[in-house]
Amino acid sequence: MGLVIVAAGRGERAGTQSGPKQYRKLDSSTVIEQTISRFANFIPAANTVLVIHADDAALLKQATCNIDTAQMTIVTGGTTRQESVHAGLRALRDMAQDFSHVLIHDAARPYVNDDFLLRVIEEIGANPNDGILPTIAVSETLKTVSDGIVTGTASRKDMHRAQTPQAFPFATILALHDKASAQSISDFTDDAAIFEWAGMTVRIVEGDASNIKLTYPQDFTAQENMNNNSLPDVRTGNGYDVHRFEDGDKVILCGIDIPFDKKLSGHSDADVGLHALTDALLATCGAGDIGDHFPPTDEKWRGMASHVFLSEAVKIVRQNGGTIMNADVTIVTEAPKIAPHRMAMREKLSELLDISLERCSVKATTNETMGFIGRQEGIMALATASVVYGEKT
Repeated sequence: MGLVIVAAGRGERAGTQSGPKQYRKLDSSTVIEQTISRFANFIPAANTVLVIHADDAALLKQATCNIDTAQMTIVTGGTTRQESVHAGLRALRDMAQDFSHVLIHDAARPYVNDDFLLRVIEEIGANPNDGILPTIAVSETLKTVSDGIVTGTASRKDMHRAQTPQAFPFATILALHDKASAQSISDFTDDAAIFEWAGMTVRIVEGDASNIKLTYPQDFTAQENMNNNSLPDVRTGNGYDVHRFEDGDKVILCGIDIPFDKKLSGHSDADVGLHALTDALLATCGAGDIGDHFPPTDEKWRGMASHVFLSEAVKIVRQNGGTIMNADVTIVTEAPKIAPHRMAMREKLSELLDISLERCSVKATTNETMGFIGRQEGIMALATASVVYGEKT
């Protein structure tokens, strides 16, 4: 038995920013690598033809570095799927073997399993002269539409969704492709349709819901989430800091100098906003707090700009595999006024965290003249950071 894997498409519906979809990474390996591997227990490598686009030889080599394709035959496809399959069938014909049957499979279906393949192969044995088509019965309601308007409801009683691999007597399917090509008919979207066109029998076998064809960007996202078999590792950390006022001429908040008739007292520059955010980031990976890393008893931190502390927290988060998604700082003070400086603060956070501006929030509120803040004895800051964790770098 021979195998033709069709990988010549551009996959534009899946987005082109990462190249053709069959060569994209999906979990630990590429789509095409996974697809080829699914057939290893059933079809010898020497009986396999890979049909690729004329521009994709280097992509294929890079995308199949973990498996041996040396014994496989690699040919260039055409402008349609039908033409590409025809090229693959001709390559099988040119081999020094007499194939009784051929499996034809789309490279963008990497989730074929052994039970599925056994069903197809067993049906070949039972009906060797027929085409074999795996299908799934349609369960959704089907609508007919014209110019964006529903024109009716179609019966789903006898409707099935076609999958691959499809199986055929080799000589028959090759002859039908030759005939269609000679008649310049090139609009068949699968090989079962060619058998139907010739009035030949196509038998169905039970398909598999997991045997999806990766077509749209959301298909990749859904499969990655499913294959991870876990919830995304999103963590939220909180931070709190407070400093009292003393005589001075400015306060430093979120890295921005604000003229004022006082300053904040502290071992460093006493930037409560950055201190609170530093603690929030460290909390997301259980890395202690700012005092553990920059103890006030150590003279080398005296007068230090607090962006140094925040940058170290960012480094620690990233070393633990974290990606910072959002930072929110709330400053509680009666004075000075924060509103005129909020944008500059957000821009500074964006710079220090290396994330976009819309992911950085700075808010301010008063304490309604109550407590030490109401008496203008100091400033308090609260911070929240959201971080998604993956593998450590």
